Amino acid sequence: MVEIGDNAPDFSLEGSDGKAHTLREFGGKRLVLYFYPKDDTPGCTTEAKCFNGSINEIRKLGAEVVGISTDSIESHGKFKSKYNLGFLLLSDTGGKTVKAYDSYGSRGIFGNGTLRKTYIIGKDGKIEKIFNKVKPDGHDMEIIAFLKEAK
Repeated sequence: MVEIGDNAPDFSLEGSDGKAHTLREFGGKRLVLYFYPKDDTPGCTTEAKCFNGSINEIRKLGAEVVGISTDSIESHGKFKSKYNLGFLLLSDTGGKTVKAYDSYGSRGIFGNGTLRKTYIIGKDGKIEKIFNKVKPDGHDMEIIAFLKEAK
């Protein structure tokens, strides 16, 4: 179980930019690592569009946003293009990273799958905050409030 203060689990995943990405490359800035169930579904689209609308403010606060789901790179590419998303999406088709971050479990009537959770990872690679059971609309504002408070 991943808890606040723990070292964030490392990963190496293919990104929507066609490159492999690891946790280490985000060192030196805060990382808003959010897990979501599926590209181009209502809740996931709302959450992504909210983050996209706030990306400049989040970056001004010294953080980067990265989304992870078990969707394919092709799916991520279509999703990113359709909504002109200005941040990286990582593909975890095997679910290894999703599970390492305790973001896999029962989704009620939808069965088991990726849970909507967000982790704020500090410059030192440690978990600073965990948002469980995220509501997609307005979650970007929760993130901004935390980043401002934690400065």
